Amino acid sequence: MARDKSHRYVTAVEWTGNLGRGTADYRAYSRDHAVRAGAKPELPGSSDPAFRGDAARWNPEDLMVASLSSCHMLWYLHLCASAGITVLAYRDEAEGTMNEDEGGGGRFTAAVLRPVARLAPGADEGQAHALHEEAHRLCFIANSVNFPVTVEPRFEFAT
Repeated sequence: MARDKSHRYVTAVEWTGNLGRGTADYRAYSRDHAVRAGAKPELPGSSDPAFRGDAARWNPEDLMVASLSSCHMLWYLHLCASAGITVLAYRDEAEGTMNEDEGGGGRFTAAVLRPVARLAPGADEGQAHALHEEAHRLCFIANSVNFPVTVEPRFEFAT
């Protein structure tokens, strides 16, 4: 019997930035909002400061880049565990580029993941690198975007 492999994700976004006059004009309201998903901790959201947002809050562009990075990392750790490569630490300083167009809209044009995996002694660096390529191929988020996502992995080795 075939198993349903469809997954649903339900979130709620609530604008919390009414400063008393609603959206009476462009400067009359805050871009603050709350992002919720079930019983998970709430994420404080806003827009990018370039669009009158609060730099201390998550913006959609941050979340896009974080989603790409997180998805890649989770696949990579899974593949390493399955292949017998022990990852002791992992970090990524990912970057996305978004360009605005003449009409005020815009789109992401590229993202670069720069993961650094700290591997246990004796790990095969070639295989560890190949698993990054496989993680990229499998990443649900990278497969869902319409811009190039590149991965520039580096490795450190525990002694």
